[in-house]
Amino acid sequence: MTTTEVQDYVPEEEWPPVSTMLDGFGDQTLPASPALASTKIALEAADGTTIEYSLLTASQLTWTEGTASGTADYKAIEARPGIFIIDFVRGQGHLGGDGSAQGGDGGAQGGGQDTNAENVTIILDRSTDAVTTAVSRFVTVDGEVRGTTDFTHSNAGGQPTVHQRSSELVGKRIFYRYSDVESYEHIYLNQGTFTWHCVRGGEAGLADTDRCMTWAVTDDLYIFFWTEQVMTVEAVLLIDLREQRSIGRMFGWDNPSAQPVSLPFNSRLSVLNSTAYPQDTHKH
Repeated sequence: MTTTEVQDYVPEEEWPPVSTMLDGFGDQTLPASPALASTKIALEAADGTTIEYSLLTASQLTWTEGTASGTADYKAIEARPGIFIIDFVRGQGHLGGDGSAQGGDGGAQGGGQDTNAENVTIILDRSTDAVTTAVSRFVTVDGEVRGTTDFTHSNAGGQPTVHQRSSELVGKRIFYRYSDVESYEHIYLNQGTFTWHCVRGGEAGLADTDRCMTWAVTDDLYIFFWTEQVMTVEAVLLIDLREQRSIGRMFGWDNPSAQPVSLPFNSRLSVLNSTAYPQDTHKH
């Protein structure tokens, strides 16, 4: 009997905290790349704000956005030759490797609470200079800490090429193995909606349908974003159908500890099937 055959519906009030995933997902197994050391990425946001990232070394950068600036540790993974996913946390509190809140990093200052932390993810394609930046942060809604993510699509070389929204995942059902103990499946329903289901792991049996967005980077390589409506989770990743893997992070809020959680991950994936709807001939 498979795991799913013994699972049943889990009421929302019985869902575990976000931190349940920390141990099961483990550390990213893909190595950090030093290729971007001494690289500067200068962008212009849609509102005209200048954003600059100076990658000083293989692991430390400075950032400037308008009048705000700071220093942070980062990790860059070369997903494909010349295509990088760069990730760091900034703000009044930042996160250690175990996902727990640590001291400030010299970034944006706030009220001294860890809700000021922000997770920044940059996808850079050096062949086209197209850059997508995702900044996930916390907001308070009706007394609850929730997440939101702002996207900037630009070109570091001043060219018109930017990542475009894509529908190429729609209809696919993909199985993700994050570790020996954590497995999930995704079903992509349309350009803005998908269903996730934990097949095995700390969230076994949990499932929901949430908002998502997809952008094409190159052949069979996509930026994928989702935001959860039950738990406070903002996820940004690269889905690589050619290499059969995903690389990314989840940024969330752990209610029991009242702390942010940053969870970098990678997975091996398998496309289980692709759904094609029958043509409606209007015949009964």
